[in-house]
Amino acid sequence: MAETTAPRASGYTADALSPAEPAIERQRPIFILNAALLFACASMYFGTGGSLVLFSFPLAPQLTPANYFLPFVAPVEAATRFFTYMTIVMVASAIVMAWSEWRTGYRWIPLAVLGAVIAATALTIYGIFPYNKEMEAHIGDAARLHVVLDRWMLLNKIRVSLWILQWVLMSAYFVQKAMRAPKVRA
Repeated sequence: MAETTAPRASGYTADALSPAEPAIERQRPIFILNAALLFACASMYFGTGGSLVLFSFPLAPQLTPANYFLPFVAPVEAATRFFTYMTIVMVASAIVMAWSEWRTGYRWIPLAVLGAVIAATALTIYGIFPYNKEMEAHIGDAARLHVVLDRWMLLNKIRVSLWILQWVLMSAYFVQKAMRAPKVRA
């Protein structure tokens, strides 16, 4: 029969982020699944941002008013539809995760993720969407197109940084949980 060696004293342990109580009491499967969902969503943003910066942005100098619409506008419209719902899921998931970890030092991770989601959303709505609308309206002037693309790409680099932060925070959460998991003796 397996025996766990988890701290049993009340209060916080010197080397742990969470209260000293059995891991089974702290980690209900629904909360683990919720954290995994938030990590999956952060990973979607991480991958999308990486793809955007690595594969789409290098095309910008070659774009003209005649050819920019298909590689930039159509994918952005599809991504906006999908990520609108995913962002709602992320906000709800981060709130649930913060609530489930409220009595632990881990609560700061979902709160930081939530802050980064809100910041990225605000940047998208107030900074990026106006440029999206201008590109959707078919920019006819090459000089204006490159001004819009340059500003749009700069704002997206900032947003991708926020997405990377979300992913790093969620990675850190699972790494910390794994490192602090009770050792099981056979």
